[in-house]
Amino acid sequence: MWTAVLLAGVGCYLLKLAGLSLPERVLEHPTVERVADLIPVALLAALVAVQTFSSGSELTLDARALGLGFAVVALLLRMPFLVVVVGASVVAAVTRLV
Repeated sequence: MWTAVLLAGVGCYLLKLAGLSLPERVLEHPTVERVADLIPVALLAALVAVQTFSSGSELTLDARALGLGFAVVALLLRMPFLVVVVGASVVAAVTRLV
């Protein structure tokens, strides 16, 4: 187990070093900047989808989907983030009670 942890740590360090070693002209390319801006959004969307619509190795549609639906509507209405999070959790909790 420690071997895997140490190898992962060295790999992360080398990946970071590779990013810092790139020439400035590569990092300032418009395509690279656009991709670097969109990668976190895509990863977060994938994480939300997996956490909302999966249970183990199965796809499910349950109270989490209604909570996510509430969150999407609340964000579209530009509600404060705290209202979005608390409202989505309340909708999911009430749905599970029913």
